[in-house]
Amino acid sequence: MTTARFKDLCIDATNLEAMVTFWSATVGLGVVRTGSPDIVKLGGVEPTQTIWVNRVPEFKAVKNRVHLDVHVTTTELPGAKPVSAQGEFGWRVMADPDGGEFCAFVRPEVGPYRMYELVVDALDAKTLAGWWAQVLGGTTEGSEEGWHAIEGAAGVPFESMVFAQVREAKTGKNRVHWDIEVDFVDAIAELESLGARVLRRPDSDIEWTVMADPEGNEFCVFVTE
Repeated sequence: MTTARFKDLCIDATNLEAMVTFWSATVGLGVVRTGSPDIVKLGGVEPTQTIWVNRVPEFKAVKNRVHLDVHVTTTELPGAKPVSAQGEFGWRVMADPDGGEFCAFVRPEVGPYRMYELVVDALDAKTLAGWWAQVLGGTTEGSEEGWHAIEGAAGVPFESMVFAQVREAKTGKNRVHWDIEVDFVDAIAELESLGARVLRRPDSDIEWTVMADPEGNEFCVFVTE
């Protein structure tokens, strides 16, 4: 299946305004008010350089299963707190204003758009990376450390999607997810045939289909036909 394309990212937020301010500044995106008090769009030059920040009532309870990696010139980021010690890794694990983990990669120079990678924890990183490469296209590359990355996937506005091997199964709804676009409604059934599950179909409140991949990670499918 290569008819699907990456559309955008979505981040749940308990403290909406603090999260909007933080992620706008950290990734390098403009703030676009939608008219809703609960939804704010962060947008870049390209349409896929979009993050929707959505207010939710639930506080973060477990480690983020999906997180962002970003380029930075310093880890002294207003609104963020360090999680890992300086020098513990080749990057620094940080927490955003809601406590959501992300990884900061310090560079001598960074561009205006600073999204680096999207990272997904997985019980079977190789298989899940292969599944998403089947959906979005691109090529996969693995490592001895258990990382499997997809590069060149359709529409992805950052370097790669990285699937990291972990022992813990997913618990609860992900606070970060991504949306994809397809050109025909039958693509929903095709995704189901590949192992995805429908969690919610379009109704009076939403125009998209909420699905879960084989490890339960939520994603939304928008039909453009």
